[in-house]
Amino acid sequence: MTFGTAEYKERIRKTKERMAIKGIDVLLITDPANMNYLSGYDGWSFYVHQMLVIIIDEDQPIWIGRLMDANGVKATSWLYHENIIPYPEDYIHSDTKHPMDFVADILKQIGQDKRSIGVEMENYYFTAKCYQQLEKGLPNAKFQDATLLVNWVRLIKSNMEIEYMKHAALFVEKAMMSGIELIDAGVRECDAAAKILHTQVAGTAEYGGDYPAIMPLLPSGEKTSTPHLTWTDGRYKNGDTVILELAGCYKRYHSPLARTLNIGKPSDKIKALSNIVVEGLNACLEMIRPGIACEEIEETWRKTISKSGIVKESRIGYAMGLNYPPDWGEHTVSIRKGEKTILQPNMTFHLIPGIWLDNYGFEASESLRVTETGCETFAKLPRELFIKDTVPTTNLLINTIKGGEEDCLSLPS
Repeated sequence: MTFGTAEYKERIRKTKERMAIKGIDVLLITDPANMNYLSGYDGWSFYVHQMLVIIIDEDQPIWIGRLMDANGVKATSWLYHENIIPYPEDYIHSDTKHPMDFVADILKQIGQDKRSIGVEMENYYFTAKCYQQLEKGLPNAKFQDATLLVNWVRLIKSNMEIEYMKHAALFVEKAMMSGIELIDAGVRECDAAAKILHTQVAGTAEYGGDYPAIMPLLPSGEKTSTPHLTWTDGRYKNGDTVILELAGCYKRYHSPLARTLNIGKPSDKIKALSNIVVEGLNACLEMIRPGIACEEIEETWRKTISKSGIVKESRIGYAMGLNYPPDWGEHTVSIRKGEKTILQPNMTFHLIPGIWLDNYGFEASESLRVTETGCETFAKLPRELFIKDTVPTTNLLINTIKGGEEDCLSLPS
């Protein structure tokens, strides 16, 4: 198990408190991050239907899933083996039966078919067909939307969760530097991605890395006008701007980080945009502390960059931590106008006030923890525009730069 039984039981207790408030007797969890959070189960089985059942007056959850995955649950969770209930293989991709039919039958057998049942309606892993079959199989149940119920329990991290995210930050620092060191004119994008992925998974000598919930995002050239592109087999060119948005991951806990590199001398517009983003990012980090509302962070960002004339419509950050593909965000708190959530110690966020204009963009981001008096960033890389000097040399200045005091960091290739 990733955590001790006592921590899992405390998470279950907090979940049941929220269930009671909403009048939910039975909670059906299909989000693999929530499943992991409450049971410890960690496997790549979320591409088929599986379920963690929390019953408000039962001590332990029940896991229901594919037969071949049952031993994985036994190996990674704190659940009693009798609470691990597999469905047969003929339920997989069948035209005549569905795994939710099996779930409904189990709930009938254990007398839970006439209760108030919460389901995660807004969920990558819970389909319209799932809901249809549950309603059909449990006609006497009262269904409620329990989207994000567990996600909100996850918002404040335990000290051990924070330690895992700090391990992940070491991985993302190494991965970011490995990408920046390799990226240069003539290098293929896919080769840079391969080196980054290797570094993410290799981790450090003390701790091995995990697969991140999002692949390395590596838009270059004019494609930096949008954030969510990965890589091609094309080659970088002199003058290209390259955005790197990556995450380290340890035991499913993430520490995302974004930085921007220019191959050769950057244009004045890139330098100006980098100064705008970094100034706004630094201003936000300086004012974050417990007791303020998330909308106050966005207001600080907006006022800081207002002199530039740039208006950013999208949010500038979000809660993140434990997750599975396709996202490392927790889908709860966003740092944006109108967000009233009050910061508390051990909340964790990805603060990413990137700006993407018509044909170029710039990103610099930090993963952070709210502390008792302010905030701390997990990674410690310079918070500036990286520049790859095109003059060949073996002196990698990048290895000696400390702290982020320079406006632009010159990186000989």
